[in-house]
Amino acid sequence: MPRRRKPGGGHVSVSRDQTVTLHRGKGRKASSRRWLERQLNDPYVSEARRRGYRSRAAFKLIELDEKFGLLRKGHRIVDLGAAPGGWTQIALEGVGPSGKVVAIDLSPVDPIGGAIILEGDMRDAATLVRLSDALGGKADIVLSDMAAPATGHAPTDHLRIIGLAEAALNFAEDALAPGGIFVAKVLQGGTERELLDRLKRGFKRVAHAKPEASRKESAEMYVVAIGFRGGEKEG
Repeated sequence: MPRRRKPGGGHVSVSRDQTVTLHRGKGRKASSRRWLERQLNDPYVSEARRRGYRSRAAFKLIELDEKFGLLRKGHRIVDLGAAPGGWTQIALEGVGPSGKVVAIDLSPVDPIGGAIILEGDMRDAATLVRLSDALGGKADIVLSDMAAPATGHAPTDHLRIIGLAEAALNFAEDALAPGGIFVAKVLQGGTERELLDRLKRGFKRVAHAKPEASRKESAEMYVVAIGFRGGEKEG
């Protein structure tokens, strides 16, 4: 696997170790065994554990930052659906002590040194007020790695994740400063036309990317919108 730059300098080298195969154990379901094998054989899981990252997803943001130059010193960043906190950790590395990172989630998130954690619903107006107070102004970047639980029915899963991306964009249109950046998870096949049209009207540049850290079997990818125009929010 290629080497990856860490935000703030340096590189992350992720290599594949010897494959581990689990034998059938008493009381262990085949699905559980497959999940355990995948975790044990996933180099990103091992590297995340070694570096103290809370999830392998941290490497997805590292790759997106390397490709698009997202994270800068002094930035103010909002991480939506932050639990367990892997993206928040990378955002903190990127913005440095002069920046601010606010993590928002419906579920409790264990404290992360340097981050402001808000437990609440991003769709609640009160959450936006709390965010503004925490940031001291508008955000430079809104990140969303949110995903609904998979149903196994592709059209349903697609609609669910697009719905989350749309909700995150609604939030970003209120929270972002002019020139800001929006990043959200979608599914392969691209962003739905209505959402993509909104992004193209609201931002100067829109692109899609699938980080190598995304599992090969996963249909996830990310939409990256750069240069928020700061116009009026659409109804």
